[in-house]
Amino acid sequence: MKKLQITPQLPKFLRHSKIFIILIMMICFNACKNGRTNSVLDAKFEGTGDDLPKVTQELVAPPNLPKFDQVAKDGPKVIQVTLTVMEKKIQVAPGDSIWAFTYNGSVPGPIIVAHQNDFVELTLKNPSTNTQTHNIDFHAATGEMGGGDISLVNPGQQVVFRFRCTKPGVFIYHCAPGGTMTPAHIVSGMNGAIMVLPREGLKDENGNPVQFDKAYYFAEQDYYLPKDKDGKILNIATPQESIKLIQESMKSLQPTNIVFNGSEGAMTGKNALTAKVGEKVLLITSQANRDTRIHLIGGHADLFWPGGKFDNKPYVDFETWSIPGGSAAAALYKFREPGTYAIVNHNLIEAFSYGAIGQIKVTGNWDSTLMKVIKKQSPVQ
Repeated sequence: MKKLQITPQLPKFLRHSKIFIILIMMICFNACKNGRTNSVLDAKFEGTGDDLPKVTQELVAPPNLPKFDQVAKDGPKVIQVTLTVMEKKIQVAPGDSIWAFTYNGSVPGPIIVAHQNDFVELTLKNPSTNTQTHNIDFHAATGEMGGGDISLVNPGQQVVFRFRCTKPGVFIYHCAPGGTMTPAHIVSGMNGAIMVLPREGLKDENGNPVQFDKAYYFAEQDYYLPKDKDGKILNIATPQESIKLIQESMKSLQPTNIVFNGSEGAMTGKNALTAKVGEKVLLITSQANRDTRIHLIGGHADLFWPGGKFDNKPYVDFETWSIPGGSAAAALYKFREPGTYAIVNHNLIEAFSYGAIGQIKVTGNWDSTLMKVIKKQSPVQ
């Protein structure tokens, strides 16, 4: 008699349950692998920062950054910073000037650095010598128009407010007094950035910790300098007259100047950024008003965080990285060859005809495994 072959099998509903359990385990594994077990939608926060230690951050003009730790030490803190509005006349290009509206006197304003779950406590001052009402909208902040609704200050006033840095990344801030005054103040120079680092620091494409040797911050600024009937840039006497005329000229949507860090030459020649072969340099870039695309001629973004969002896995090997208007981005590059690198808006018309160009001068030894001259220039044979 033929023997029956009996193969033990799980009941059908258990087999389906097993698949379901495996799927759940995979989801949990991937979530843990990415360092997150809950959705950002479920984030909860406690406390207002009143009981946290306070530290003062001394802000500096771009392209430099204030002193900071790449990996957070101890628990969250309240980082106290001061921004003073300065309405000042600056040269945009040889012979052309603007009444710039600035935070702490620079275009862009200084970059603030914090860690996730820190609080930033800002004192915003508008000296009585100014002519305009100003405020600040932090794209990193939650509520009240990013702080814009609670920070309006007339000349002679100051305000202090605090916000929690809930999301890591690079974010812009800008003046937003309302109506067409908002873009007019932004294109007059009133914007900057804040970098909120993960508490454990940055990670590479494989999830491993990565540190940088240097960091630079630069912003692309579009200007709309008023012209006379013959097309010549006007030399305007007062901030009030300037802002009135800029509200008209910006309607053309055609910038007169597109520059890095406020003026032509701010990042070239003697003002060029510097690095050494082997150094990993974090390049933080923002554009508060219009789209741009950044390219490092002769290099790449080894790691690139679109939108500057550090919780996301970075892309690798980007040749050009886009920055939508009203945002910032971060790219990390390890310099491998010496020389002068150009960093440009890769609408090259805007770079070379309007001024959006900078330089990074890198010192060190040449590596022929990456590039080598076989024959120098000679007559055609």
